Amino acid sequence: MSSRWEIRRMMAPNRLWGSNGVAFGPDGRLYIAQFLAGRISALDLTTGDLEDITGPDSPVEAPDDLAFGPDGAMYIADLVPGRVWRRTPAGDYDLVSDSVRVPNGITCVGDRLFVNEMRMNGRLLELFPGGGEPVVLTEGLALGNAMQRGPDGNLYYPHMVTGQIFRISPDGGDPELVEAGVSDPVAVRFDRGGVLQVLSRGVNGVVTCVDLFGSGGRTEKVSNVAGLDNAAFDAENRMFVSSFSTGGVLELHPDGRTREIVPRGLSGPYGITVDLHGRVHAGDHYRIASPPDPADELLHFVHGIVADGDLLHLTSQYGQVKTYDRGSRQVRTRASGLDQPLGLCVRADGAILVAEAGAGRVVAISPDDTVTPLVTDLGHPVDVALDASGRLYISDSGHGVVYRDSAVVLADLIDPQGIAVRGDELFVVEAGTRSLRVLDLVTGSARTDITELAVGTPLPCTDLFTNGMPGVPQRFAGLAVAPDGTLHLAADGEGTILSLLEKPDEHP
Repeated sequence: MSSRWEIRRMMAPNRLWGSNGVAFGPDGRLYIAQFLAGRISALDLTTGDLEDITGPDSPVEAPDDLAFGPDGAMYIADLVPGRVWRRTPAGDYDLVSDSVRVPNGITCVGDRLFVNEMRMNGRLLELFPGGGEPVVLTEGLALGNAMQRGPDGNLYYPHMVTGQIFRISPDGGDPELVEAGVSDPVAVRFDRGGVLQVLSRGVNGVVTCVDLFGSGGRTEKVSNVAGLDNAAFDAENRMFVSSFSTGGVLELHPDGRTREIVPRGLSGPYGITVDLHGRVHAGDHYRIASPPDPADELLHFVHGIVADGDLLHLTSQYGQVKTYDRGSRQVRTRASGLDQPLGLCVRADGAILVAEAGAGRVVAISPDDTVTPLVTDLGHPVDVALDASGRLYISDSGHGVVYRDSAVVLADLIDPQGIAVRGDELFVVEAGTRSLRVLDLVTGSARTDITELAVGTPLPCTDLFTNGMPGVPQRFAGLAVAPDGTLHLAADGEGTILSLLEKPDEHP
């Protein structure tokens, strides 16, 4: 791939780009919805083998939960486009409904199908795969999610925002509050003994166990799996859990111990930075990932990232720029309402420079949080970097160029993304050709140093928002320079971070 660079992975490629809904299929395998990757895979728990069930040719774009009917058909909640699909055992797809907004929790009760909406004032509906208008059982859900029929025949579902669990008859009626005070409930499941298990999506991975039909007692087990999403129980009552933030599949024992079946990994990564101590930090959508430290910070919607002493400045594609203090773990919002802010850097005067992709400009955020346009009339700016003289470089994927201040210094690029300056060289990740381009800032000559980089993998869904809720993050292959000169690349095509080390005596 390169005569100049030695390329090392900081971790193994990710096998699951987030793991969301999970359910056992008729073949005994565990089926896993990968919302961020837009696909569903089947896991053989004995061998650890994964098979992609849906792929680029599938109409499914952003699967978040799934369930199986008695005939072996798989029902899929396709969250962002607002569709519910039926996949037959033969692999054919039928559209069940396109009238559910932000469909998430989905379950089968015999041959009946139910789905709820992950939005404020959401609905719980019965759908009819054979035809017919949906029936609304209830409204007012404060972000619904994974639900299941209980031993009493009722449907149990969470209100993620209010920390409550409700139940309702499949035939409708008034919902009944079952449990309150549950922290961030994301999924409701029953084990084989009929004990209610409520998964929380927080950093500690708490599961609240309620023996509703026995002693009535309530206990907790702590998995320390950040971002729990869903669970499934096999015939032996073993509990397998998924994580929306780190992917992977784990067996969770009753005492909270875990056994990793599919290793966890990165959901992106996207932006990347290196602090003064040489530690790498990546914006990984649901967290700040700092491998190999497992105690990553669970902060939602982290995309661009840059280190500034003990501070980490962060962008969210959904409009915010924030500063995270690693010492106090406090988060300060610096700007809101921006149009898809992506890469960022810090100027000598402390101002944060941000590529505001959706607005076609670069803005400066002063230490007192004043936002000032700096460069305008750009196409789709993705990343920014400064050289030792304070000159600003901007990668513009919309125009296929890199600017120095407002002048083009590198043109005819296909989707330039992450950029970084090291000495007299500017490095550019050209995602469209999966290559690393290098510009000599003294002579102006350009060349390609590396090809076939694991970046730029297209996604089936590109919608940032859906019904006012966050959608799927966009690709962003960030690049950063460490104090020792090593380049670090967010290899979003395989869910790893690549370290690029210059080979001795081979500089051209």
